[in-house]
Amino acid sequence: MEATKPIGELQQQVDQWINTTGVRYFDPLTNMAMLTEEVGEVARIMARRYGQQSEKESDKAKDLGEELSDVLFVVLCLANQTGTDLQSAWMKRMEAKTLRDAERHRDNPKLG
Repeated sequence: MEATKPIGELQQQVDQWINTTGVRYFDPLTNMAMLTEEVGEVARIMARRYGQQSEKESDKAKDLGEELSDVLFVVLCLANQTGTDLQSAWMKRMEAKTLRDAERHRDNPKLG
Protein backbone atom coordinates (compact mmCIF):
# COMPACT_ATOMS: atom_id res chain seq x y z
CA MET A 1 0.00 0.00 0.00
CA GLU A 2 1.41 3.41 -1.00
CA ALA A 3 2.11 5.96 1.72
CA THR A 4 1.60 8.87 -0.68
CA LYS A 5 -2.04 8.34 -1.67
CA PRO A 6 -4.01 11.52 -2.21
CA ILE A 7 -6.80 12.13 0.26
CA GLY A 8 -9.47 11.27 -2.32
CA GLU A 9 -7.97 7.82 -2.75
CA LEU A 10 -7.95 7.36 1.02
CA GLN A 11 -11.63 8.30 1.10
CA GLN A 12 -12.33 5.67 -1.56
CA GLN A 13 -10.29 3.08 0.32
CA VAL A 14 -12.26 3.72 3.51
CA ASP A 15 -15.56 3.57 1.63
CA GLN A 16 -14.61 0.25 0.04
CA TRP A 17 -13.59 -1.15 3.43
CA ILE A 18 -16.83 0.00 5.05
CA ASN A 19 -18.92 -1.56 2.30
CA THR A 20 -17.06 -4.89 2.25
CA THR A 21 -15.78 -5.46 5.77
CA GLY A 22 -17.51 -2.93 7.99
CA VAL A 23 -21.01 -3.70 6.60
CA ARG A 24 -22.15 -0.03 6.76
CA TYR A 25 -21.20 3.35 8.17
CA PHE A 26 -22.16 4.17 11.72
CA ASP A 27 -24.42 7.21 11.77
CA PRO A 28 -22.60 10.56 11.70
CA LEU A 29 -23.24 11.37 15.35
CA THR A 30 -21.84 8.01 16.43
CA ASN A 31 -18.79 8.66 14.28
CA MET A 32 -18.43 12.10 15.85
CA ALA A 33 -18.40 10.48 19.29
CA MET A 34 -15.88 7.91 18.04
CA LEU A 35 -13.69 10.72 16.71
CA THR A 36 -13.75 12.37 20.12
CA GLU A 37 -12.75 9.06 21.72
CA GLU A 38 -9.88 8.54 19.29
CA VAL A 39 -8.59 12.10 19.76
CA GLY A 40 -8.68 11.43 23.50
CA GLU A 41 -6.44 8.41 23.01
CA VAL A 42 -3.97 10.57 21.06
CA ALA A 43 -4.13 13.19 23.82
CA ARG A 44 -3.38 10.56 26.46
CA ILE A 45 -0.23 9.42 24.64
CA MET A 46 0.91 12.99 24.03
CA ALA A 47 0.34 14.09 27.64
CA ARG A 48 2.14 11.09 29.09
CA ARG A 49 4.89 10.52 26.57
CA TYR A 50 5.70 14.08 25.57
CA GLY A 51 4.10 16.12 28.35
CA GLN A 52 4.58 16.30 32.07
CA GLN A 53 2.35 13.41 33.12
CA SER A 54 4.11 10.17 33.93
CA GLU A 55 3.47 7.31 31.54
CA LYS A 56 1.84 4.24 33.01
CA GLU A 57 3.43 0.91 32.17
CA SER A 58 0.24 -0.12 30.38
CA ASP A 59 0.47 2.97 28.12
CA LYS A 60 4.05 2.40 26.96
CA ALA A 61 3.01 -0.13 24.31
CA LYS A 62 0.46 2.21 22.72
CA ASP A 63 1.46 3.31 19.23
CA LEU A 64 0.92 7.00 18.42
CA GLY A 65 0.84 6.27 14.68
CA GLU A 66 -1.95 3.74 15.13
CA GLU A 67 -3.98 6.16 17.22
CA LEU A 68 -3.48 8.99 14.71
CA SER A 69 -4.54 6.57 11.96
CA ASP A 70 -7.73 5.83 13.92
CA VAL A 71 -8.44 9.58 14.00
CA LEU A 72 -7.84 9.84 10.26
CA PHE A 73 -10.06 6.83 9.54
CA VAL A 74 -13.02 8.36 11.38
CA VAL A 75 -12.42 11.76 9.74
CA LEU A 76 -12.50 10.04 6.35
CA CYS A 77 -15.73 8.26 7.31
CA LEU A 78 -17.33 11.56 8.28
CA ALA A 79 -16.19 13.14 5.01
CA ASN A 80 -17.67 10.27 3.03
CA GLN A 81 -20.94 10.40 4.91
CA THR A 82 -21.37 14.14 4.41
CA GLY A 83 -20.28 14.21 0.77
CA THR A 84 -17.17 16.25 1.60
CA ASP A 85 -14.34 16.14 -0.92
CA LEU A 86 -11.42 16.36 1.49
CA GLN A 87 -8.83 16.59 -1.28
CA SER A 88 -10.42 19.79 -2.62
CA ALA A 89 -11.06 21.13 0.86
CA TRP A 90 -7.43 20.46 1.83
CA MET A 91 -6.05 22.23 -1.23
CA LYS A 92 -8.34 25.21 -0.66
CA ARG A 93 -7.44 25.41 3.03
CA MET A 94 -3.69 25.20 2.38
CA GLU A 95 -3.93 27.99 -0.19
CA ALA A 96 -5.85 30.19 2.26
CA LYS A 97 -3.42 29.46 5.10
CA THR A 98 -0.45 30.21 2.87
CA LEU A 99 -1.90 33.56 1.82
CA ARG A 100 -2.96 34.48 5.35
CA ASP A 101 0.23 33.38 7.07
CA ALA A 102 2.83 34.25 4.41
CA GLU A 103 4.57 36.77 6.70
CA ARG A 104 2.84 36.17 10.02
CA HIS A 105 4.93 33.25 11.27
CA ARG A 106 8.19 34.47 9.77
CA ASP A 107 7.79 37.80 11.59
CA ASN A 108 6.67 36.28 14.92
CA PRO A 109 9.37 37.01 17.53
CA LYS A 110 8.09 34.12 19.65
CA LEU A 111 9.18 31.68 16.96
CA GLY A 112 12.67 33.13 16.42
